[in-house]
Amino acid sequence: MPVSRGPRSALSAAAVAAVLLAGATGCGEKHGTAPAAASVSASAEVSASASESVSASASPSSPAASPPGSSAPASPTVPRAVTPPPAPTRLTVAVDTRGGRLALVRGGAPQEFTVTLRNGNSAAYRHVLVAFQMEMLVGEPGARAGSGPGFLLERFDPASGSWRPADFRIANDTEPLSLFSGGSPLAREAVRTERYRLSATAGGPTGSSPVVVSFIDTDADSEVAAHVLLGHSTR
Repeated sequence: MPVSRGPRSALSAAAVAAVLLAGATGCGEKHGTAPAAASVSASAEVSASASESVSASASPSSPAASPPGSSAPASPTVPRAVTPPPAPTRLTVAVDTRGGRLALVRGGAPQEFTVTLRNGNSAAYRHVLVAFQMEMLVGEPGARAGSGPGFLLERFDPASGSWRPADFRIANDTEPLSLFSGGSPLAREAVRTERYRLSATAGGPTGSSPVVVSFIDTDADSEVAAHVLLGHSTR
């Protein structure tokens, strides 16, 4: 017949099982085998230690060390370089001859010279006229070249490739600027070179007198540059 066990017998069996379990645990520690709970705790401590090491090694100034959601510091604004406007310049002129002056012989070959206008950046002109005048020499009546005796001034025409008479005033007084007309346009920063030649007629006078070269804005009745004195003599 089966033997019935009372409550004490059940308690005794449970106590024996607890003692056996404790013995098994003590045996594992003695031989270097840590329990499972201890292994989990150790792994957690290692992971936490590694995380602290990585956090400590990050530099506070490094962008990676910035907390999530924070904005990086803005770069300093570099001022843009401003180019200053060019300095205002005016028209300049030059009169050039091969020998530095005109040395004419009555009835001889004409001598050539050039007049160069270099405009600045201040103004553009619709009509700039190059005008010539010389005081009367001994025995020379007041006249204009091309229509009277004494001298003949010619200007080279690039369109036709030929020389054409140009206005050359011979007088001892000054002609008012309002009486001049004509001229050619001159844009800003443009350069214009004109070719001229002067000859003395066979029956003309002799002597020395500079040729006055003027530069006139005929729309404004004003000079756009200082006049130039071109040395001249006739024999």
